[in-house]
Amino acid sequence: MFNYKQFDGVGIAELIQKKEVKAEEVREAAIREIEKKNGTLNAVVDKFYKEPVEVNHDQSTGPFAGVPFLTKSINQEVKGRPVRSGSKLLENIKADHDSEFVRQIRKTGVTLLGQTNVPEFALLGITEPVHYGPSRNPWNTDHTPGGSSGGSAAAVASGMVPIAGANDGGGSIRIPAAFCGLFGLKPTRGRTPTGPGRGRVWQGASVDHILSRTVRDSATMLDHYQMDRANAFSAPPIRGSYLDALQTSLPRPLKIAFTTDSPIGTAVDQECKLVVHKTIKLLEERGHTVIEKAAPIDGKRLANSYFMLYFAEVATTLTEIEGVIGRKITFNDVEPATWMLNLLGKAVSADEFLASLKFWDKAAIQMENFHDDYDLYITPTTAHPPSKIGELDQTPFEKGLIQVVGALRLGGILKKSGFVEQLANKSLERTPFTQLANLTGQPAMTLPMHLTKDVLPCGVQVMARRGREDLLLQIAGQLEKTDAWIQVKDNPSY
Repeated sequence: MFNYKQFDGVGIAELIQKKEVKAEEVREAAIREIEKKNGTLNAVVDKFYKEPVEVNHDQSTGPFAGVPFLTKSINQEVKGRPVRSGSKLLENIKADHDSEFVRQIRKTGVTLLGQTNVPEFALLGITEPVHYGPSRNPWNTDHTPGGSSGGSAAAVASGMVPIAGANDGGGSIRIPAAFCGLFGLKPTRGRTPTGPGRGRVWQGASVDHILSRTVRDSATMLDHYQMDRANAFSAPPIRGSYLDALQTSLPRPLKIAFTTDSPIGTAVDQECKLVVHKTIKLLEERGHTVIEKAAPIDGKRLANSYFMLYFAEVATTLTEIEGVIGRKITFNDVEPATWMLNLLGKAVSADEFLASLKFWDKAAIQMENFHDDYDLYITPTTAHPPSKIGELDQTPFEKGLIQVVGALRLGGILKKSGFVEQLANKSLERTPFTQLANLTGQPAMTLPMHLTKDVLPCGVQVMARRGREDLLLQIAGQLEKTDAWIQVKDNPSY
């Protein structure tokens, strides 16, 4: 009998091509896994196979022909399906076209089966939207799978599908991959499609790609993105293919910098430091030179500039939705945190916003210079292992304060009070390492290299110069063959 869960996406496609299994058998196996597990994990919020809607234009060719796939329910619109975005506001608003990302992945032959859960407007590093309920970690369902691609991570890590859509505007591919024991690559800015109706997402900080159990699935999908004429950015081209790079030995040993210190000065759990040191040891054993050296970036200023974007983008998003629904959005339409970010966004001035963008450019130049000396930069992916579901909820007092601030329109006063700095520290204390690559546009990946004493995955992040996904994939290929690489199939939900 065909053992669906034992194969990655490339492996399943090869079996179909060789006629050892039929595409319909694979589809039915995936549906069985979703139906069996989704009641517990709450990974999938829209099941395309439940309705006779023409959303699956399955192809018989392509590297993933017949491979089951789930899109993320934000910025990966599928024609005729609700855009959702983790919000009750968009539950009944249907997309009138495929996003360019979905259009291009269709060409790889994937079978689209549904859309995955996200926090409201993908704003958090956990996936616990009020309207759709929390997604849960396949390793321990009392814990979060991370966010904002938490539904996709839970689906891939539990064996529902071998690959799923994700995007990353501050760590939203890498955080859930780290928490669920997956491989997660955030590509270089401009590498993947954004259109057709938008040229940039979060000013270029956010990019789309996938979550996968194997490195080769990620490399193969990366090979098949085409130029998107709507994209405001372009990435340096690669000679050859990413799959070839993954299978090619490095021409020389690398010089690698690392740190385990939080860039905003907050605490880092010992388990998250341990995964870095384990990885360093493996790299040194393979002849690479590893030196403790932090990136030359003002971490606190970077965090504050990230939040200027965060606030402004939330305010703009709600204004755009008002145009779609034909009325003003109120406090009761969105989650309290979303409303607070909206108020703060309306208080961001044009000069503050532009100053933040200029700082991104400065940080990008500093990192380019840094990579003249160091091929790679290694940190923990997150500062702490996965939190418990509900652990990071706002207190009743915080929710009440937001309501009062909203009613009195005190966003500007709140911003001037030093609240932004406090919010940055509180929001990023668990995940302070991932935003740097988003703001500089660099590629960054997380590798599943450690299980904590509580048997929860913990990832290590590796960054490279812009355009050097090939180098990241070569290192990932080396480490994937080691015993330290987590076997995601060992989790109890698989």
